[in-house]
Amino acid sequence: MPSQTELANAIRALAMDAVQAANSGHPGAPMGMADIAEVLWNGLMRHNPANPDWPNRDRFVLSNGHGSMLIYALLHLTGYDLSIHDLKQFRQLHSKTPGHPEYGYAPGVETTTGPLGQGIANAVGMALSEKTLAAQFNRDGHTIVDHHTWVFLGDGCLMEGISHEACSLAGTLGLGKLIAIYDDNGISIDGEVEGWFTDDTPKRFESYGWHVIPAVDGHDPAAVKAALMAAKAETSKPTLVCCKTVIGKGSPNKQGTESCHGAALGEGEIALTRETLGWSHAPFDIPDDIRARWDQRVSGAEQEASWQAGFDAYREALPDLADEFLRRLRGELPANFDEQVDAYIAECVSAGADVASRKASQQALNALGPVLPELLGGSADLAGSNLTLWSGARGVSAEDASGNYVYYGVREFAMAAIMNGVALHGGFIPYGATFLIFMEYARNAVRMSALMGQRVLYVFTHDSIGLGEDGPTHQPVEQLTALRATPNLHTWRPCDGVESAIAWKHAVKREGGPTAMIFSRQTLPAQISDAEQVDRVHRGGYVLVKEQGDLDAIVISTGSEVTLAVEAAERLSAAGRGVRVVSMPCAELFDAQEAGYKETVLPSEVLARVAVEAGHTDFWYKYVGLDGRVVGMTSFGESAPAAALFQHFGLTTDNVVAAIEDVILD
Repeated sequence: MPSQTELANAIRALAMDAVQAANSGHPGAPMGMADIAEVLWNGLMRHNPANPDWPNRDRFVLSNGHGSMLIYALLHLTGYDLSIHDLKQFRQLHSKTPGHPEYGYAPGVETTTGPLGQGIANAVGMALSEKTLAAQFNRDGHTIVDHHTWVFLGDGCLMEGISHEACSLAGTLGLGKLIAIYDDNGISIDGEVEGWFTDDTPKRFESYGWHVIPAVDGHDPAAVKAALMAAKAETSKPTLVCCKTVIGKGSPNKQGTESCHGAALGEGEIALTRETLGWSHAPFDIPDDIRARWDQRVSGAEQEASWQAGFDAYREALPDLADEFLRRLRGELPANFDEQVDAYIAECVSAGADVASRKASQQALNALGPVLPELLGGSADLAGSNLTLWSGARGVSAEDASGNYVYYGVREFAMAAIMNGVALHGGFIPYGATFLIFMEYARNAVRMSALMGQRVLYVFTHDSIGLGEDGPTHQPVEQLTALRATPNLHTWRPCDGVESAIAWKHAVKREGGPTAMIFSRQTLPAQISDAEQVDRVHRGGYVLVKEQGDLDAIVISTGSEVTLAVEAAERLSAAGRGVRVVSMPCAELFDAQEAGYKETVLPSEVLARVAVEAGHTDFWYKYVGLDGRVVGMTSFGESAPAAALFQHFGLTTDNVVAAIEDVILD
């Protein structure tokens, strides 16, 4: 019977062979963590290779995602639908085994990892989901949510600031089923980390409120198993298991050095490694006895069957709750959602209220929250400004996780990455908020939401120089452009309460990607007054004010500046000019419309066009053309009351009128 070391050597062999075949990749981490992975995946972790989406499976996150061949080898060996051919295609175009683990490519990959530190933050989100979902659905005698989140991470993850943000919060929330295994090999790309990373990591995590198991020999299977069992036994705190390992374990000339971190070992060194390991098999050849010891399909099916029997009993005792649980895991909205939200939108039209769009957002939450128990909200310490708390919001805590709102603290980056983990876990639709300017702190996690196609809702308030006295450090200028340039992200900037409600509707209903909703601090006048206009808002861009007589010019605007566009059009209409106002709350949605509709809104023969927005001007030239005009920002802001700033930077009705007259004359 193969030993555990021989089983781990199968990982080492597959890793070095795949990296060599691609002549690209990172063999060091998979070879160094092979012994730990064998202990975890070959008996301790609950998973079913035949059903990677089994609801009560343990989640596994490879936060040090450059070591992707580790997870690919594990998935292949344990019986997932990932063949030897797939491993041979490592890092090749459209393969199931890309250079870093990508969600949606290989079954069993729970999240996309690569940007270091985000994997551990995703794992915090998964563990948070498990704890909260369990508190909401488990009942006496019926435990249907009960699983662990395991995460591998390295020195690089711990150097990234997001690891502090996320792990600190994990300790505060008492995420006892989160277990992180730290690959303490002392090596990063630049060499030995003692020159730039000398933190006392165990004490650091103890200060977060974690259970810490230090100084584990990562190459001693018995020691690793004892540590992981001790981690599972601690249910009130997350656990960090610190494993000392040798990077590139088995490579006689490169192990323990940066030379095996991010490059193929080379044919000669691989031959020597095979000899050192006693691995006499050809590349990508796994002996039958080793395959048999790795295969987890039978045990996985048994584990799922046992859970299913428990769930069947739960369903018999609590049928409505069981149906709700399954609905939420499927990501389906309640059957009455459209009816409820459309009724609320109609109420907004009838009310015709002048309201700050951040307040309109909160009002939308008050309307939608009771219909959507799957909402899991939060704010990065700005709830009173972002207005993300609604009447039914209840905080999640270590003692009571049954709530629906997370106080993230000043942790914008971690908040966004944690929300990605929440969305990936299933059962919740997360939303989180901060000021638009601080989107920059969260930027890479927002990008990851879009890359993975996750339904994550971002609420960004205080959207322009309209923020006022806090000054240019807090006034966004280029952020709208950055968001709109992100593939698969929808960015909404509503002009009034109705558009704000519709933005929430679209964000909740959008299954294939995230949505950023951009809201104002200042009060905005009502603009939409009838159902026909409501229908057009759903297209992302539409004619808000139709020209009188012949069409001379088009002015396009969003958010608070729609008021300026409307006032300018009214003034020019009185002077006999035919000026059309187009509100474009979501350019991505507008761009996705059929050509015929877009032509009715922005007829190609009308070249006299002006765009108005209190953000960077460059984005708008795609609509107004190089001969058009953009009234917007080309510099940072200043500290002053909002009204003074709009006057100072030329965001005035007079300037919009002048710009329209200018393009008409052209």
